[in-house]
Amino acid sequence: MADTTKQAARLAKQITAFAKAHGGSAEGQLAHIGRGTTRIALVGADGAWGTLVARSYDTAQQAAEAAGLALQDTFDGELAAKVRTGPYEWSRMAGIQLGGPANN
Repeated sequence: MADTTKQAARLAKQITAFAKAHGGSAEGQLAHIGRGTTRIALVGADGAWGTLVARSYDTAQQAAEAAGLALQDTFDGELAAKVRTGPYEWSRMAGIQLGGPANN
């Protein structure tokens, strides 16, 4: 229990720092990713995005609540439309999909 509380507090601090660095606010979505872990997808007000991983859905939810993260049910539609990708992401996607250059 104490370990869960510590992880939630650490994740909340990271969420808050992300929001502060990317326009002052962020939205997110929680998704199970396997073996009991949960992904916290973040989208900043400026369109930057990132992810964090929690050991459980409850921990992820506690972290989101502690950070004041506005949670969406899904990562599509309005939330996905806010994501801004840069040259790195586009080259990685093209490199992976089309056998293009790797970004090491």
